[in-house]
Amino acid sequence: MTGAVRTLPPPRRLSLRDWRSLRDRFATLWRRSLRFRTIVITVTLTAATILVTCVAMALVIQNELFTARKDQVLLEAQRATAAAQATLDAAVDSTDPAAAQTLMNGIATRLSQQSSSDLIALYRIGPPSPLAPQPFISPAFQSSIVTEAMRTQVQSSPDLQWWQSVALPTDNGREVPGILVGHQLRFPAEDGVDSYELYMGYDLTSASQTLAFVQVLLWVVGLVLVLLIGAIAWFVLRSVTTPIADAAETSAKLAAGDLGVRLPVRGEDELATLNRSFNAMADSIEQQIKELADLSLVQQRFVSDVSHELRTPLTTIRLAADMINDQRAEFDPATGRAAELLHAQVQRFEVLLTDLLEISRYDAGSVQLELEATSLAHLAEDVIDSMEQLAEGHGSDVRLVAPGGYTPVEMDARRVRRIVRNLLGNAIEHGEGRPIVVSVDSDRDAVALGVRDFGLGMTADDVERVFDRFWRADPSRVRTIGGTGLGLSIALGDARLHGGTLAVWSEPGRGSNFVLTLPRDGKPVSSSPLPLVPDDEQGGALEALGLTQPISTRPGVRRTP
Repeated sequence: MTGAVRTLPPPRRLSLRDWRSLRDRFATLWRRSLRFRTIVITVTLTAATILVTCVAMALVIQNELFTARKDQVLLEAQRATAAAQATLDAAVDSTDPAAAQTLMNGIATRLSQQSSSDLIALYRIGPPSPLAPQPFISPAFQSSIVTEAMRTQVQSSPDLQWWQSVALPTDNGREVPGILVGHQLRFPAEDGVDSYELYMGYDLTSASQTLAFVQVLLWVVGLVLVLLIGAIAWFVLRSVTTPIADAAETSAKLAAGDLGVRLPVRGEDELATLNRSFNAMADSIEQQIKELADLSLVQQRFVSDVSHELRTPLTTIRLAADMINDQRAEFDPATGRAAELLHAQVQRFEVLLTDLLEISRYDAGSVQLELEATSLAHLAEDVIDSMEQLAEGHGSDVRLVAPGGYTPVEMDARRVRRIVRNLLGNAIEHGEGRPIVVSVDSDRDAVALGVRDFGLGMTADDVERVFDRFWRADPSRVRTIGGTGLGLSIALGDARLHGGTLAVWSEPGRGSNFVLTLPRDGKPVSSSPLPLVPDDEQGGALEALGLTQPISTRPGVRRTP
């Protein structure tokens, strides 16, 4: 039976992209995880502390081991030298070279017996003599380890002991640390005394092995300590950060509208106190939200009921006001003027009542769209035509720039027309008789309409509140068109009902720009075909829009006289 042979692919190496990915992941964990950040800091500082401690202890132990071994070697060498010198002092002077050499060999043997060193060398000080014993060098001793500086010190100081750290060669060609000790020995001679340099080498391998064992033990203990401290830090942080994470998750659920979530309370420590306080806060928030919801529901119901109840008497009053207004020419001037005012205020009250009914429908969530395929560019042109007389009365030129937006899009034409009428009416009202540009454009995902005026403009605080109900930027300003203060609020609701947006840019003295964006497929829009900040504020000039010269007849541009 034979089987297929598979060749394993070679191990994959980490590329630069992989390292960058690891770095990004580490940076993300560092920013988002308090537990990870604390453990890394704790382990890093602990490792640094243990590293410094281990290095310091290793150095101290190394120094103590060397000092102890050195003192032992020096004392041992001094005793052996003293014993050898005593033997030499007791020897009988002889002129026989053989007897002198025998004495030299006996002294070397005695030195080996009195000390633990087998590296012994004796060198005669002075010129060679046939009667003096020949120098003695043990087989393992290498003369190269004796430096000239040490020989000079030993020769010049007969009563002192000298030592030097050296590297002792071994049989396998390696070197081990050692200590070389030097003295002088005085041999009896026919003409007095012959001096010899005595050198004894001591191997420190045992001390090095002890030091290596201690260092390995220190590093192992240090590594175990780092791991234990990391594990302890993780356990402690887990017991602290887990309740914090639970509190954060519960807060997110509470903010998302789940008012029934609560934190479990265990024990009587600080975390339990925090959880109880959080639950009490959640209970209070839930109660207040329910009260506000009930109050809002009552207010919505009240507005809706009052609006409905007012429609019947308002219809009667409007009919009577129309009849009186039609016959105002037969009245005296004061009564005729009163009839006109009555007719205008009844119309305004009817518009207010209609807006209140629309707002109540939004609050009740009962608004339904009546979608139909509509061209936003043609809709904007119809609105401009319908407001031609109003624009002429204010001395404003309304111009339509429509490079796109002709393709029909599903929308509630009545509501979108109401948005455009409201935006254009406000532009005429606050445009100070300057040109007004209505832009329409589209892309693959959305269609947009912008209304740009060059009038008074608004401050940043006014821009933030411009869509609030019953809010007016300048309450002292007399409106010439009328209005209820609900138009922009209703326009924003209509835009959101389509899944679109209604945004505004404005600066005092530079005018305002409202941009309505509607999606093509009903999904919320992410961008608009028209910029919110108009081109003339992005570095261009008004000439780019043709506002400083008469407009000639050309496609996409319409002028209302």
